[in-house]
Formats: sequence, structure tokens, C-alpha cells
Amino acid sequence: MDSRSLVPHSPGFRLPIAQMRNVFDPDSVERKLSKLPERDYESLRSTYQRMLERGPERFQVKPSGVPEMSDLYAQLPNFTDVLDDVKRHVALSHDCRDGLEVTPILLLGNPGIGKTHFAKKLAELLGTGMNLVPMSSMTAGWLLSGSSSQWKGAKPGKVFETLVDGQYANPVIVVDEIDKAACDAQYDPLGALYSLLEHDTAGNFTDEFAEVAIDASQVIWITTANDARSIPDPILNRMNVFEIAAPTPEQARTIARNLYQSIRSDHDWGRHFGAEPHSDVLDALAELAPRDMRRALMTGFGNARLARHEEIGVEDLPKASQGKGKLGFLQ
Repeated sequence: MDSRSLVPHSPGFRLPIAQMRNVFDPDSVERKLSKLPERDYESLRSTYQRMLERGPERFQVKPSGVPEMSDLYAQLPNFTDVLDDVKRHVALSHDCRDGLEVTPILLLGNPGIGKTHFAKKLAELLGTGMNLVPMSSMTAGWLLSGSSSQWKGAKPGKVFETLVDGQYANPVIVVDEIDKAACDAQYDPLGALYSLLEHDTAGNFTDEFAEVAIDASQVIWITTANDARSIPDPILNRMNVFEIAAPTPEQARTIARNLYQSIRSDHDWGRHFGAEPHSDVLDALAELAPRDMRRALMTGFGNARLARHEEIGVEDLPKASQGKGKLGFLQ
């Protein structure tokens, strides 16, 4: 089956479907379904029926070769070490039957420097889906691994949903702010990661709701954190840790310029503005964290359009509040 047309293509490289992969055993699901009592367990029964209707096969994709990544290096100049690591893994899977296997990644750095944005760009590069799990809002371990069907309101976890309801056997799953996971006496939000981050045990991961083994061995894990001290050592030891520094002033200017051009080209109204931003606008944007640059630019574009300017000026950008990098949006 040639499924190349099912995957979006990007300039510089193609992303074919490498193969199909089963993410669960249908016979196991049928056995579970046949043993359910005729009454009750409607949610669990519906889950098993959905699994059988969808079937176990999912796309396992990888680049057809080592992709041209110069655009990513330009867009994410402070992520060079991580991009180098990804390129090594892609090179290993090139020209062979093996799927793309990426050692779990921890991006460590201050808020707003682009960690989640990097994960989205990586998913685009690899041609697979991305799912975000915000650990700061997690109050129980079952968000990743599911909760027992015996409990009221029980449901599958994020890993199960991503693989069973999604299209891919190797999605990117981003565990955001892993250092903010709130533990209590009964649940460990990170408990499921002990097996999920290990390739061998992830291939036989059992969601507590469905109680059917799922192959999560191909999931590409990216975790983010501001501070590694609250992350257990056994979790840290399962990941490649990259400390992401804030961009230098010159790197920040490059990020701002690329973002300006990206926003302009993505919108029809972008034709009303010049292809290049003014140098003083880049200087002003470079004072912001990358996460705040887009909001500042959108405000700038809007103010410039209201004033019938063909170019964004510094006066069109939102006023900065006290403290470097904080936007007050006073305009």
C-alpha cells in the first residue's frame, strides 16, 4: 500500500508512510468484550467496540531520508543541540526497515523560550501527530494511564486515546511542565512514565481503564520543565536532558524576523505589509521572550492596519510593562 499522499509534504523532504503497525491485539479486545456482563460497563463496552471498528493498524511514519532542517535551525537557533540529536536518530532509521526511535527528550529552561513550540515543529518535521499533556493541571496519575472501570466517571488515559483514537503508531506526546506534577498520598502523576519511557516495557503498556495491552513503544516523548530538581532521578535517567538557554540578542532578532515573515505569509492581509520588518522593530521584539513575540506582532499588525501604515513601527507594538519581556498591551 503506497500511502505517501496521505502525509503532508514540506519543502526539502518527503514524508512517506513507512509501514503500518498494530497498536493492540484485536483478539484480546474481543475476549474482554465477551466477558463483560450484559448490564453496566456501557462505557467500557463502547470502548472495546470502537477499538474493533477502527482496527489495530496505525500509520508509522518517518522521513524518507535525513531531511533538510536548515529552516528549523534558523527558526529555533537556541535548540541546536536538540535538533542535532533528532537528526542523528533520523539518520539511523534512514534506508532501513526500522521505525524512527527517538530517545525521550527533556527540554529544561525558563518559561516562554519556545519549548512547546519546538515540540510542534518536531511533529511537523516527522509527519506525525502531536498531543499535549499539561502536567500543571494534572491532579491524578490516571490522566496518562487511565482510571479503573470500577470507578464512576472512569475513562482511558491520554496514551490510550492518542494511539487508539489517533492515526499514528508513533505520535509525538508532549508532557508539558513535568516538574509541576502535583503528587498526593494516593496517586503519582508520573507513575506511568516509568514504563512508558522505557522502549521494551512501553511495547506492552496496559491502560487501567481498558486493561488491554497497547504498543506505545514508538511514541516520541518530549517533556518540558523549568526546574529538574523535583523530577525523580529514575525519570531523568530515562531521558536525554537538554538545557535550553534564552536566545542571545542576535538569535532573538532572528526568531522575531522569522516569526514576522511566517505570520505575514500565513494571512491574506499580510500582503498589505512589507516583506521585511524594520531593524528597530526587531530590536524591540528581541527584548521579549519568544512566546510573547507572536502576540506583540499580532498587536503591531493590527495597530498598523488601523493607522493605514504599510509597515509596522515600534509605536505599533504593545507597550512593555515593568520588567523585561513582560507585555502590558496598553495600546
